[in-house]
Amino acid sequence: MIPEELRYTAEHEWVAGDGSGPVRVGITHFAQEALGDIVYVELPDEGAVVTAGESFGEVESTKSVSELYAPVTGTVVARNDKLGDTPEVINTDPYGVGWLVEITPSDPKSIDGLLAAAAYRELTEG
Repeated sequence: MIPEELRYTAEHEWVAGDGSGPVRVGITHFAQEALGDIVYVELPDEGAVVTAGESFGEVESTKSVSELYAPVTGTVVARNDKLGDTPEVINTDPYGVGWLVEITPSDPKSIDGLLAAAAYRELTEG
């Protein structure tokens, strides 16, 4: 389950959008499967500035706690507050209702540096 239209990071985050506006960010099917049952998510507030490659939150599962890493540098313009009550939707729909945040990239071209689906597939299946 690696949608072709998304971009990916080596830390297993996905990005939807081309950077010309806000991009939606979540964790991949691979990541949620490795984590197991997700029970808590900590996300940045709207207006927070995040830096590519640096932690912006956490996902806690019954197995472990994992850092979330920003795929791009920019400003958080939306967060999925529904995850506060139902974090388990990340397990059932990581590319849909289980999204995490929306970020307006400070450099729209930074999306080009992320992994295409084929490269991410090679990383996870290689």
